[in-house]
Amino acid sequence: MFKEIRNKYIRYSSIVLFCIIIFFCALQLNFLWLFGYSPSNKDIKAPTLRVGSELYTADGKLIGRYYKENRTPVNFNEIAPSVINALVATEDVRFYSHMGIDFRSLLSSGISTATGDKRGASTITQQLAKNLYRTRYNKSQGLLSHIPLLRTIIPKLKEWLTAVKLESNYSKNDIITMYLNTVSFGNNAYGIKTAARVYFDKQANELDIPESALLIGMLKGTSLYNPIKNPERALERRNVALAQMNKYNYINTAQLDSFKNKPIKLKEGRVDEGSDGDSYLRTAVDKYLEKWCEENGYDLYEDGLKIYTTIDSKLQKYAEEAVSEQMKTIQKRFYNVWGNEDPWEDSEKKKVDYPERAKKNLPIYALLQKKFSNSPDSIEAYFNKKKKMKIFTWKGDRDTLFSTMDSIRYYGKIMNTGMMTMDPFNGKIKVWVGGIDHKFFKYDHVNQAKRQAGSTFKPFAYLAALESGMSPCDKFTDKPVRISYQENGKTEYWEPRNADWSNSYREMSLRWAMAKSVNTITAQVTEKVGAENVVKWAHECGIDSHLASVPSVSLGPNDVTVYEMVKAYSTFLNGGIRTEPILVEKVTDQDDNIIEEFKPKTKRTLTEEIAWLMLYMLRGGMEEPGGTSQALWEWDLWKNNNQIGGKTGTSSDYVDAWYMGVTKDLVTGVWVGCDERTAHFKNGETGEGSRTALPIFAKFMEKVYKDPSTGYTMGPFPKSKVKITRDIDCPTPRYSVDTTSTDSMAVDSTNFDVPPVEETQPVQPEIVVPKPEENKTPEPAKPQPAAEAPLTKKEERQLKRKQRQEEKEREKERKKNEQQ
Repeated sequence: MFKEIRNKYIRYSSIVLFCIIIFFCALQLNFLWLFGYSPSNKDIKAPTLRVGSELYTADGKLIGRYYKENRTPVNFNEIAPSVINALVATEDVRFYSHMGIDFRSLLSSGISTATGDKRGASTITQQLAKNLYRTRYNKSQGLLSHIPLLRTIIPKLKEWLTAVKLESNYSKNDIITMYLNTVSFGNNAYGIKTAARVYFDKQANELDIPESALLIGMLKGTSLYNPIKNPERALERRNVALAQMNKYNYINTAQLDSFKNKPIKLKEGRVDEGSDGDSYLRTAVDKYLEKWCEENGYDLYEDGLKIYTTIDSKLQKYAEEAVSEQMKTIQKRFYNVWGNEDPWEDSEKKKVDYPERAKKNLPIYALLQKKFSNSPDSIEAYFNKKKKMKIFTWKGDRDTLFSTMDSIRYYGKIMNTGMMTMDPFNGKIKVWVGGIDHKFFKYDHVNQAKRQAGSTFKPFAYLAALESGMSPCDKFTDKPVRISYQENGKTEYWEPRNADWSNSYREMSLRWAMAKSVNTITAQVTEKVGAENVVKWAHECGIDSHLASVPSVSLGPNDVTVYEMVKAYSTFLNGGIRTEPILVEKVTDQDDNIIEEFKPKTKRTLTEEIAWLMLYMLRGGMEEPGGTSQALWEWDLWKNNNQIGGKTGTSSDYVDAWYMGVTKDLVTGVWVGCDERTAHFKNGETGEGSRTALPIFAKFMEKVYKDPSTGYTMGPFPKSKVKITRDIDCPTPRYSVDTTSTDSMAVDSTNFDVPPVEETQPVQPEIVVPKPEENKTPEPAKPQPAAEAPLTKKEERQLKRKQRQEEKEREKERKKNEQQ
């Protein structure tokens, strides 16, 4: 068709033009995969900024972010004018006049390059095309990228093409805003908003002229001109940017002289406005949303989602404070118990070489064995070589010289914890404390760590008893028990013992026996209802882990998580309805449009009567003589007729300590122990649940109740909505003072070589349970001193404390009456 054009100049020009058009069409379409990806019109109209997602508490507090590039976009009117001026003056002075490609600058750049002075000619729009669509990344390159010269030319041409498209779809202000939102400023700061926060702890619209010039000057080389790493070079580059602003009349000469003499003043800010970076909660939410993201095509790290968790920021704060306060005490106690002696012992009190085992479990050990197969001393030298290391301490992170073996020994003695609080009525998790410090201990002790439940598992035996038709007043005798069972076709016998190594030979109601955590009676109950039924009802309530149906199942030898235990206990408070906990309430986009709302799955597993009876049984820990929860009376948790149900638990050898606490609104589970199971306390006096885990719950609830803004108040459990047909009118008689009450499965075996050290508990206030009216919740009487024995010193302090509190309340009432 070109032959018809007689004028050869026009003909040749047309051919060239036609070839250019064909080339750019092939470039755009990635013809035969020669050129690689080029953004389509759809991509241009809906650019992706790879914005990280933000994590919020239920009350709107930002607590974390997920990002590959730490970026928070801003609008044009949220950027200081000095930033725009500095950018245009420094990077693209004709930005507002060209069409995305500055041919004048391109020509002058070519001439300068030919004379030996290399200068870039990319416009802001071209740089945006490169940053936004990654035109120079490997995945954007085609087959021609293997040819050296074309490897450079083709990406540049794609940037031109993309720049023209951007100019035709967006205003100049939109383009400059997108550019400032995408560009990197070093130190993992992407976008002007994040950079302003990182370097100056300011919003983007609060930056002054020297600060703007500094940030824009960095774009020429974020490492070379980084003000933190290279302050002198950064200062020089800032002054160059200021000179450019003066040259193009954005600032006058007087301002230039003034700003050039100003030193750089950095103020490191929080990168994400309150985020604590990586955390147990952030990791747990990531795992919680993993399946949802996969099914719905979202990426937490690039799609700019806003994730609203169910966590209450105030309750979370109080839980973390309670954990910190108590765990410091527990760690100090642990060190005092063992002194310079290694704490790693098996159940027969034989020393275990934990450091050697841990060393051999490290991935590097197998590699070193291959490398130094004939030189074991080289392996030992590697593990014993000292090096600089930052370690965890309760006084703050500390720099030290540690070898790998030093580190193993040190962390093998650190006590840890897991804590979760849940609202059982709506399934919302209010508190999630996965450990003492996520930076050093990544393992989450709420839903990852499985540990022996100890006596906190006993309620499921008594639940099975209630389900079989028994009542809280049914009686069993605390006496030695010998239970037969089959193992490998052979009859074996299990003889459980109480934690105090004695039997009272008293008849006890189920409520009293559970409150005192009597092993022999729990074993009898389990034998009567069947271990398989105990397992069945534990599963029905919410325990998902595998449970072995062994005779000792009710004493908690099986491993479970804090998450499961809280879920299971919540079934009692929620009237027999099992509620699956939810950690995320809703997910929105950047404009707060709701993408997904999460609702808990529920299932009725217990009748309302049985659920109420279980709460009544759990209250026995506080109300029955010798109840294992009575240490709670030491805290301000008894006012306003407040009722608390709970169960302590301690596994064999005091390895795992638990407390499960239930109030009228919340269910809380706390586990305390060492990640290395051979490290444990020596006796119940220092290591049982009432002395380790229970105080965390008590301190937490005390803080919650003392803050009216939390919305959680003291008070009794809800009254039963149905008629209670089982007998609950069986007040426990007061016997002589129980001074050996413990709650441990430490002797729940046939090995009784050396009895554990007995622990002493003071006389607890006598609780008289009144005869309840039909369908009415019995209220516990206020604590009174026991009449059968003189008060101990601790009991005297408790009574005096109560009297002082009552006197203060009477004085307040008197003043109130006088004012009226």
